Amino acid sequence: MAGPLRGFRVIDVSTILAGPLAAQILGDFGAEVIKIEHPRKPDGMRGHGLDKDGVPLWWKMISRNKQTVTLDLSTTDGQGIFRDLAATADVVIENFRPGTFERWGLSYDVLSAVNPGLILLRVTGFGQKGPYSKRPAFGTLVESMSGFAHLTGPPDGPPTLPAFGLADSIAGIAGSSAVSMALLERERNGGTGQQVDLDLLTPIMTAVGPGVMYADQLGIDQERTGNRSQNNAPRNLYRTKDDQWVAISTSAHAIAERVMRIVGHPEVIDEDWFATGRQRAQHADLLDAYVGDWIAERTRDEVTEVFEDAGAAVAPVYRPSDLLRDPQVVDTDMITAVDDEELGPMRMQNVMWRMGGSPGSIRHTGRSAGADTDRVLSALGRTPHDLDDLRERGVI
Repeated sequence: MAGPLRGFRVIDVSTILAGPLAAQILGDFGAEVIKIEHPRKPDGMRGHGLDKDGVPLWWKMISRNKQTVTLDLSTTDGQGIFRDLAATADVVIENFRPGTFERWGLSYDVLSAVNPGLILLRVTGFGQKGPYSKRPAFGTLVESMSGFAHLTGPPDGPPTLPAFGLADSIAGIAGSSAVSMALLERERNGGTGQQVDLDLLTPIMTAVGPGVMYADQLGIDQERTGNRSQNNAPRNLYRTKDDQWVAISTSAHAIAERVMRIVGHPEVIDEDWFATGRQRAQHADLLDAYVGDWIAERTRDEVTEVFEDAGAAVAPVYRPSDLLRDPQVVDTDMITAVDDEELGPMRMQNVMWRMGGSPGSIRHTGRSAGADTDRVLSALGRTPHDLDDLRERGVI
């Protein structure tokens, strides 16, 4: 098994997206991941997104590299089995409402008593404490609260939510980082684990940028600017002659100069206001008109070629199908083919980063619920008779 986390065991008892994504990333980089699902109410992610011949496709990615075990944690036997599993693990990931694990006799005090090195990643909407801690929360709610929706969309339109699980995805990536830090700290402190309290709100609130500081220090709230930026211009999406779209950004001053030379308006470079991105953003109408008019007279390929030759930044607006044939994506294997036991070869996003000495890998796609229950529990000492009894009573 390749990857820097080989030898570590992760128990993923979380659902939907943030926790499972954190576990997926850890599994991609070598950890052994055991996915726990309720025997009669499996992870709702199995019902998210499109399917092919009744087989959920998103599940194949979010649960790749995971063994699947069914276990009813609301039962005494299920709780006992989980404690036995946690005793063999390095990491447990859960996202139940605060107090649920404690009610089941699975608090960190209980788990760490049998496994002092255990790291417990707890993913919730608002954290384990505070007046909102007991509230049900989903990514949509924290995308609204974080400032993201307020800043997204045209200036004269309503706040806009993302069409995908943005807050959950950012939190999932953050969760994998937090677990890695906790594992490193455990190595340094002699083997003692810890709890990690990860809420969905903080990571996306951080990603949104410095708006909180502006409100605190300047007493102002940023407003929606559509596809424009308050920090530089020209920065927008522009329609090409062949009815495609390209994105232009000029965060670096040298790039801004190159763009204005390309579009035939080098005279603006000498204007005093052109000196900084913030000042250029105040003249976005003028700069967008110059850039937009030039792009509108050319095809996307023509625009891309000219910009690349001049060393200016440009990118097409892609549909997902475009990514499947983009030369950079193909050459670097950002999307890779994986054999699936139900659907055969399927392409999906590869591991998130490329490590030269200990690369991650996709060893298998998401499996059917409970596919590994017998094998995993047998390793804990449960006999075939025990497993039959547990299954008959609905524990597994």
